[in-house]
Amino acid sequence: MKALVLDKPGTPETLYPSDVEQPKPGAGEVRVKVHAVGLNPVDYKLAASGLPNWDYPVVLGMDIAGVVDAVGKGVEEWEPGDPVYYHGNRNRPGGFGQYAIVTTKALSWLPDGLSYTDAAALPCAGFTAYQAIHRKLQVKAGKTILVQGGAGGVGGFAIQLAKAAGLKVITTCSRHNNNFVKDLGATDIIDYQTEDVVNRVMQLTDGRGVDYIVDTVSSESATKGLEMLAYNGAIACVAGLPDMSDFVPFKKAPSIHEVALGAVYASEDDQALEDLAKIGVEFGALVAKGTVRSMVEEIVALEEIPDALVRLSMRHVRGKIVAKIPQKDS
Repeated sequence: MKALVLDKPGTPETLYPSDVEQPKPGAGEVRVKVHAVGLNPVDYKLAASGLPNWDYPVVLGMDIAGVVDAVGKGVEEWEPGDPVYYHGNRNRPGGFGQYAIVTTKALSWLPDGLSYTDAAALPCAGFTAYQAIHRKLQVKAGKTILVQGGAGGVGGFAIQLAKAAGLKVITTCSRHNNNFVKDLGATDIIDYQTEDVVNRVMQLTDGRGVDYIVDTVSSESATKGLEMLAYNGAIACVAGLPDMSDFVPFKKAPSIHEVALGAVYASEDDQALEDLAKIGVEFGALVAKGTVRSMVEEIVALEEIPDALVRLSMRHVRGKIVAKIPQKDS
């Protein structure tokens, strides 16, 4: 099969096209014929670091939409031809190739009305945002939320989910992304490059602070987030936990949540994997209905993935990039 492969840890440019052996599904797994794969920061990060148990060459790509092609031993609930999408295990063959492997526990049906390219844009960023909003923060309508980094994948999905849940949404972004985040549902927009985010949030909330924060930026940003929370507020941290060394206890009583979508596979927790599939059904339905946009800003070919990952690593890509995978060997 055609695939982009990695021979050793390196930058995205070290990925190269090759013909590799078609992977075979093990017990409890299915093989998926890949129609589209979403690109994420985790792809270039994994390319740079590698994993200790990888056997090179490896095929990256964790957000996959396609059709079940073959089933492994013991699989009865899926059959060839079923349209699916999912967030994959970094230790199994991924979506930068024509075929990929996934456990059935984490597999979601492709909702009616959802295209393969839109579906491939959802799992990593969208499921993370869904976990933050609905599993961790368990938001309530009428409250106020701050989304740090609203123009990115996780941030953009978080804005939309919060808006759909009836929250007032404050977000941060650079000025040229103002219209983008406004269209997603942000009520107030803070230019983090020219404004003091803490002061501006406190102004917007009449000194009270926000009820919830989704921080997609950094540990430093999450630390500042503690200053912006109202009493009994909660923060979901996607890019690092806050530094608590200077935190004054028994004052604001915050709840601090870590969101780590990919760790679900390392946990070997069947219930957690099954919830990943459930999120796929629930979140996919919202996108299929038009409640949430997939935010696909660019569609590239398989051979263009390395260049797209380089641009993604510069942290100025808006929305999502998806690659279409060729369905024929030639």
